[in-house]
Amino acid sequence: MFNMTYEARRQFGYRIMMTPALVLMAAFIVFPAFYAFSLSLTDDALLGFAAQESSYVGLRNFSRLFSDPLFWNSLKVTLIFVIGSAVIGQFVLGFASALMLQRPVKYKSIFNAIICLPNAVPEMVVGFLWISMFASGEYGTLNRLVAWFGVEPQQWLYTFPLMSIIIVNTWRGIAFAMILLTSGLASIPKDIYEAARVDGATDTQIFWRITVPMMMPTIFLYMFISTVTTFAIFGLVYTLSRGGPANSTEILGIYIYNQSFTAFQLGYGAAVAVISLVVSMVLGIIYVKALKVEV
Repeated sequence: MFNMTYEARRQFGYRIMMTPALVLMAAFIVFPAFYAFSLSLTDDALLGFAAQESSYVGLRNFSRLFSDPLFWNSLKVTLIFVIGSAVIGQFVLGFASALMLQRPVKYKSIFNAIICLPNAVPEMVVGFLWISMFASGEYGTLNRLVAWFGVEPQQWLYTFPLMSIIIVNTWRGIAFAMILLTSGLASIPKDIYEAARVDGATDTQIFWRITVPMMMPTIFLYMFISTVTTFAIFGLVYTLSRGGPANSTEILGIYIYNQSFTAFQLGYGAAVAVISLVVSMVLGIIYVKALKVEV
């Protein structure tokens, strides 16, 4: 080691410093993924004979999974939930907030606090908070608000279950989108805007031809992170609706939980988890290929 060049010693030092992170990734990401896959090839369960001694069943769990209409329903609900809350809701409102903060705004610190506060609250607390907001009857917070406009009291989590959880998750995630997109906007040189205005470009032309193209790496990063994290949400939706009514909000995380710990079928639940992981990886690859952005 003492005969190494300076560059070789520096590279060796980088590898040493990366070792704890790699060990943690292997312990909490790689190993659980391989264990889940091995578990998905068995009939392991929490009750019955399989709980005493599980046996290898090959791809039987996956065959059952692809013929299960409840699985396809949970996948469809998850995709709608991700697109509605992360891709559309959080991104649009977060981008609008980031653009607003680029202008001189009165009480900007208060505005920031209002948007960032939901992201600091644990998702279980957010769930219970919005349960009181969506409470049925004339004393529910939302019902009291809409009563001012002559709207009859609603059972929001039963009448509009999927839309309700999309709204809650959008409300909670605007802050992350705003912070990340604000950093992207701050990295755009101001000289480009000034040159465009000198050439007679309108605000709309500047936004679509300068701001959006130069923001694409940041937009890609946000979309990738928000899609994967929203795909893996469990606690917020479980607190709000438990996947009901009639499986209308049963996202993949809740479906995995129900199959593993309510139906006690660990092997089948692990198979669903493996498919969920594959779908998340495919979505990530699609982002990389479609946007052609190097990270």
